Amino acid sequence: MATRAPCVTDEWYHCYNRGVDKRKVFESKADYERFTALLYVSNGDKTEAISDRYRRDLQSILAGDPAERGRPLVDIAAFSLMPTHVHLVLQQLQDGGIARFMQKVFTGYTMHFNARRERTGALFAGTYKAKHIDDDRYLKKVIPYVILNPAELFEPKWKQGKCDVRKVRAQLLEYPYSSVKEFFSKDATAQKITGAGIREYFDRMPNLTEMLRDAQDYYREYSPEV
Repeated sequence: MATRAPCVTDEWYHCYNRGVDKRKVFESKADYERFTALLYVSNGDKTEAISDRYRRDLQSILAGDPAERGRPLVDIAAFSLMPTHVHLVLQQLQDGGIARFMQKVFTGYTMHFNARRERTGALFAGTYKAKHIDDDRYLKKVIPYVILNPAELFEPKWKQGKCDVRKVRAQLLEYPYSSVKEFFSKDATAQKITGAGIREYFDRMPNLTEMLRDAQDYYREYSPEV
């Protein structure tokens, strides 16, 4: 079996995974919030489980001292959680950082999901996929693609350019399980999880219309299999 090349430190990657047999991996608000909490808790070189905490709700976790996690493993530029799949844009900050971060997040979440439903076995379809983002043009298109991915929940043809931009913007800002609000309304929850490193690549942050165009270009050119 082919072995995936390790991610390179200081480089950016589009990482994603989907449920086994395309099943739903998020079935409740508690599921989404646990995965979001794991994005925060797992981003450090210290070992900590959410189950070890006295208060396990998302807001209490995000209110904690970031230093308790240890040195960050990755810089999270963007994320979106969909009913059947997950998208992340990550910059590796330590050697092996992406692999360790993803292992902590997906193992922790699978344990949570299985325990709540008295099930066993894999939840996600094998190991995550990681596409190297090898130039600025690619990076500036994948960021919009990831944060706008939830648009397919209410505008299924948006990737083909068929959508009402004003309607999409309003619906995206109401979607709580992505970092889209960080770009459009400075959402405090997203800013606790995402880093500022991505902003140095933009002279100015694009508006939604520009982001939709770039996301559609990315979909047509790269077409992620999720």
